[in-house]
Amino acid sequence: MSKKKLSSLGDLGGFVFSTNDNFELNKNEIHETLQPNKQYLEALFSNKGRGGKTVTVITGFVGSESDLKSLGKLLKTKCGVGGSVKDNEIIIQGNYRDKIMEILKNEEYNVKRVGG
Repeated sequence: MSKKKLSSLGDLGGFVFSTNDNFELNKNEIHETLQPNKQYLEALFSNKGRGGKTVTVITGFVGSESDLKSLGKLLKTKCGVGGSVKDNEIIIQGNYRDKIMEILKNEEYNVKRVGG
């Protein structure tokens, strides 16, 4: 059995190691959601690790998980496709980057096109 090489802390599977006896992990921490005109989002498409299927990924959202999920639901509804919200990213099935950028601009978000 070969040992896997760790390339980042994320490879540890979400564990937090601390030598501090008073350390408390607070997963229910509430993040204040910035106003849409103060958000700087990035729109890119990717097919890596998805079996060749193309998805549009929105990153850079600052705020609570519930607000991120509601924005994801809005985008999925307007595009008429499926998707998910994972790791502080909105993932929309298919290459809808231009349409999503237009929707986000109409909602007063600052959005930037990233990649080809």
